[in-house]
Amino acid sequence: MGVMELLPVRPTIKTPAQAFTGDVYMTPIYNGTGPSRMTVALVRFTPGARTNWHSHAVGQTLHVTEGVGLVGTRDGSVLRIHAGETVVCPPGEQHWHGAAAATFMSHLALLEAEPGGGDPTTWLEPVTDDLYEKANQA
Repeated sequence: MGVMELLPVRPTIKTPAQAFTGDVYMTPIYNGTGPSRMTVALVRFTPGARTNWHSHAVGQTLHVTEGVGLVGTRDGSVLRIHAGETVVCPPGEQHWHGAAAATFMSHLALLEAEPGGGDPTTWLEPVTDDLYEKANQA
């Protein structure tokens, strides 16, 4: 039987420009060690900031903790998300998420690695300004 563990607060990092547009900050919360494959991070988006298109091998759950944001998918669907709401992105679905144009947005990002490890996220191209502006008006 395991022993309960208190994890220290980990440093916040600025996310890499090759996967995000605008200023986005991430605070790692938990990276599972076997048998857990869970990863949790608090991600903070400044107004207008967003991820690139990406997908997750085992899916991703986003729980909004502050502000208003957007989640878009390849078929053109856009969800406007608010503090307290949760979005479940299924395995393999290409999507993006970020803050609305005029507000900050923070969410908990929860995902699992595939059995055997490896990066659970496949990063793709940036979301264009045109697509983002249309999403904001939706």
